[in-house]
Amino acid sequence: MSDPVRLARRVAELARCSRAEAEQYVQGGWVRVDGRVVEDPARLVGQETVEIDPHARAQANEPATILLHKPAGVDPLSGPHPAVGLVAPDTHWTGDASGVRLLGLHFQRLVPLAPLEREASGLMVFSQDGRVRRRLVEDGDAIEHEYVVEVAGSTGPWTLGRLAHGMRYQGRPLPPCKVSWQNETRLRFAIKAVRDGQLRDMCAQAGLEAVSIRRIRIGRIPLAKMPAGSWRYLPVGERF
Repeated sequence: MSDPVRLARRVAELARCSRAEAEQYVQGGWVRVDGRVVEDPARLVGQETVEIDPHARAQANEPATILLHKPAGVDPLSGPHPAVGLVAPDTHWTGDASGVRLLGLHFQRLVPLAPLEREASGLMVFSQDGRVRRRLVEDGDAIEHEYVVEVAGSTGPWTLGRLAHGMRYQGRPLPPCKVSWQNETRLRFAIKAVRDGQLRDMCAQAGLEAVSIRRIRIGRIPLAKMPAGSWRYLPVGERF
């Protein structure tokens, strides 16, 4: 019986490739050990059957960016029910058209970005990509977010104008934003640099109660038809 060896070494022997290429095959999810995908190049194998997908490509894996439809009542960062807990293989949206292959390494070292307050729902971002983090953190206030807010209360011809311009929040004047009616009880906000509690406060200043808040777009990236509690990948090359 031969001594166990690292999986990458066995793959290099089978594929007649370099150890570096073999590690890329393994990390890319192209290798099965006794019928199960293994992504750890350091995994020791002995008599197990090692198979390489015939469509395997030796290439470095891009860091993943994940778009989650956060339900209301889920904690955006820490807490008893953190949103990152919803990012798992079994909650991957079946309608994901990104073309990105699901890999176990995509669930490691995810950084939550553009968080939503606990009682709001909608689009939230998790990423391994430093470029995405810089865009949403350093340039975050320049990116337009779109929200649908269900409201209750009396309205008048002045409601939209007051919401769009001239309000203050936490002692600072707010820049103008775009506000329109989606229907009789739903307002649509296109707004930048929004803070936790700001939309509820703006509605209250206009004599309205914000019953629910849902973010449907960050920059150029929409929530689309993704159901609450599910996620999809940001396609490689798409930007906020």
